[in-house]
Amino acid sequence: MVVYRFLLTPRWLGILALTLIAAAVMVLLGNWQLDRYHGRTAINERIDAGLRMDPVPLRDVLPAPTGGSGTAGPAPAEDRSWTKVTVTGRYDSANVVLVRGRAVERTVGFEVVTPLVLADGTAVLVDRGWIPPAPGGDATVQPDVPPAPTGEVTVTGRVHLSESGSVGVTRRDGRLETRRIGVPRLAQELPYPVHGAYLLLDEQTPAADPTFKDVPVGHTNNWQNFGYVVQWWIFAAMTLFGYGWVARREARRLAGVGQERPSDRAAEPASHSVA
Repeated sequence: MVVYRFLLTPRWLGILALTLIAAAVMVLLGNWQLDRYHGRTAINERIDAGLRMDPVPLRDVLPAPTGGSGTAGPAPAEDRSWTKVTVTGRYDSANVVLVRGRAVERTVGFEVVTPLVLADGTAVLVDRGWIPPAPGGDATVQPDVPPAPTGEVTVTGRVHLSESGSVGVTRRDGRLETRRIGVPRLAQELPYPVHGAYLLLDEQTPAADPTFKDVPVGHTNNWQNFGYVVQWWIFAAMTLFGYGWVARREARRLAGVGQERPSDRAAEPASHSVA
């Protein structure tokens, strides 16, 4: 239509370009959140599957480390995380790792990680559970850790990928202490090769000490990401709609829609003269 020729002017072409760019960026952001939604959904599905499945041998999921003492083996594929495995070995009580700053039921305490040394001389880190800090102290006071069973122990647990982020490790009162379970960093403090992921203990023979509480495993909030998908795509649609609405309003203004007709203005003097 002739009335919309103004859309071909440099000003309106610039507005159109900015509108399309903004809408495209919003669609891409929505697609990015959609990928995150699918990724987090897959994690939740693996967590649920790990609880239901029968355990498989450790070697079916975690390859044996091939380096020397103080090194960590390769990490498992992400889709093997939360797989339930079983393995037999002996706990190394001389190298207990206390992971501070861990909360269970709103109480800050420690997770206790103990290397399980296998028959081939390699080890896998086992998170035996959570315990509160020592009575009468703050959350940084080391707790009294129940001793690990002696002799052969059979562990059933779920594979947990090494935690990322900066990992500082100190030795205090004969125990290693850290804020994160970073397997490669912890391996540097240990006198044997370590598997590239750790186990979150589910069952143990002999049975675990009842002082330990299970470490809660929270599902990822995938629906939050889905909400962002909808939000960004709605914003993109609103941006395009807004451009169309403004363009139509400008076209109506140029066409004189809603203004007085010339015949109406000519009639006014005539009516006054009669009076």
